[in-house]
Amino acid sequence: MNSNKITKNKNILISGASVAGPALAYWLSQYGFNPTVVELSSELRKGGYKVDIRGVAVEVAERMGIMQDIRNASTNMKTSTFVDGKSKPLATVSANFLEGRAEKDDEIMRGDLAHILYERTQSAVEYLFGDSIAAMEQDDDGVTVTFESGTTRTFDLVIGADGLHSNVRRQAFGDESQFIHHLGAYISIFSTPNFLHLDHQELYYNSPKKLTCIYSARENTQARALFIFNAPPLSYNHRDSEQQKQILTSTFADTGWQTPRLLEMAQEASDFYFDSMSLIQMEHWSTGRTALLGDAAYCASPASGQGTSMALVGAYVLAGELAEAGGDYHTAFARYESAMRSYVEANQQFALRAIKGFTPRTSAHLWFQNQMLRLFTFLPLEGLILGQIVKAMEKISTTITLKDYHTCEQVQHLGA
Repeated sequence: MNSNKITKNKNILISGASVAGPALAYWLSQYGFNPTVVELSSELRKGGYKVDIRGVAVEVAERMGIMQDIRNASTNMKTSTFVDGKSKPLATVSANFLEGRAEKDDEIMRGDLAHILYERTQSAVEYLFGDSIAAMEQDDDGVTVTFESGTTRTFDLVIGADGLHSNVRRQAFGDESQFIHHLGAYISIFSTPNFLHLDHQELYYNSPKKLTCIYSARENTQARALFIFNAPPLSYNHRDSEQQKQILTSTFADTGWQTPRLLEMAQEASDFYFDSMSLIQMEHWSTGRTALLGDAAYCASPASGQGTSMALVGAYVLAGELAEAGGDYHTAFARYESAMRSYVEANQQFALRAIKGFTPRTSAHLWFQNQMLRLFTFLPLEGLILGQIVKAMEKISTTITLKDYHTCEQVQHLGA
């Protein structure tokens, strides 16, 4: 590893303050860079899915000193129950059965993880909330960035960690239609009261081409409603939540169980989220002084269960390679892509297979699924299948070997 102090390209702008952006800012600040994070939202976004920290990502979280914080905020989900329209249980399995979660892995609400990362970085990282990149112009000396607020600043590098519909990717690489691969489904999630009094439990109700789910959150003080449905690409405004709520309501209008009540709650939800289940596939994740990270570069869709883990691992690798190269972004970006490519491809291929099992396509498929679920409740069979699922998830979540960047002399301090 190059042990020279970092003397160039130290000032780095990161777009996005969810998981990938703050994780990258954490490592960059440890290595002596000066990261700035800009976030369109006026504050940290508190909503979102429960997300898994798996495989190599657990090692990254341990190196960051946040794995115990993650375990303290764990969802501690116990069971997953499939019900019929009258709430009669069809089958109950362990929550780990559906997730294929190994013993060392854990699960946390996305908003809680974002808060942990923000708390670990806010004293060393400049955060610009309620702003966004309006324009970028890069040359041999840096990237001149004009913000929506009207201010203009020059940075050495710009990193897009701003999600599936990345603003940085659009400006630096072109329209997202070149890179997005729709998986034939849409997903929506939002917070609700825990009106069913769920105790670390999730309930699933399937109908052809649709899934309605509700699960408890934050030690049962809240719940999250989750909807998935099959559909070809839809035309809508990604920032118009009212239009998205209309799409969800019309799609599930004839669906039973608790669905009507949850749709009513969607109308008042402050953290309503709706988007396609899609992959982002690109030949390169960098151009000049600009690079992409996480979903902006290689979204594997929620179907993979690996989006958050990939973001944490990608942040660790990108920052480490920049440090190892002494700030030489040409070398660092190339090594980042080389290190991450097979890991990303393995997870995206898994998502392509997994998406088929999210919703039953026909009534016959639904009947067959319910029969299989009843069989899974027999403990020997559940344990056998769980072992196979865990093996499959371990394979895709460990398809990368982490370098020990923290042995580099320019690291200032690690941990809390």
